[in-house]
Amino acid sequence: MRRLPSGLYAITPDWADTDRLLTACRAALAGGAAVIQYRNKLADAGLRREQATALLAQCRAAQVPLIINDHLDLALEIDADGLHLGGDDGDLASARAALGPDKLLGASCYNRLALAQAALAAGADHVGFGAAFPSPTKPAAVQASAALFAEARQALCCPMVAIGGITIANVVTLVELGVSNIAVISALFASDDIAQTARAFARHFSVRL
Repeated sequence: MRRLPSGLYAITPDWADTDRLLTACRAALAGGAAVIQYRNKLADAGLRREQATALLAQCRAAQVPLIINDHLDLALEIDADGLHLGGDDGDLASARAALGPDKLLGASCYNRLALAQAALAAGADHVGFGAAFPSPTKPAAVQASAALFAEARQALCCPMVAIGGITIANVVTLVELGVSNIAVISALFASDDIAQTARAFARHFSVRL
């Protein structure tokens, strides 16, 4: 089974403009993003296919995995590198069976260690906890405490992704807690210099990992 590469896990914003999206992701990759997740909650099936297909070519050229959020059918159709499922977005065991053993499969586990353990048992190879900090993308999200990350580091033998409200100013706290990846949307794609911001996030992992 593949292992999620450590570092900056860039999650795409809900942009309809494909050229804008590709330009932004190209900058994130140039800055050292280790993973791209395609997530567009506002797009229809046709736009999702168009954007994901174009992003996959870009990621393959950069030798960085492209993970599809929620849509198993799309991940299979374009032969993406993996899938991420939220708590209500599909059955993990069924997704693993459909994807096969060599694709990445991540699961949102919010602030629940038991949910992460169940996700791994069902076939996930990495888990996400959050919100690590108050999040502008999901202001009502549950909070994942520092104690949870510390406990999960000891209990789980898999990559651990932190998401929610992560910025250049607070990322070091999560690195010290042992997360393998930090998932970022707004702090990356709303920045004035995406490549430089990606570089600033990525450098926290260049020595330790």
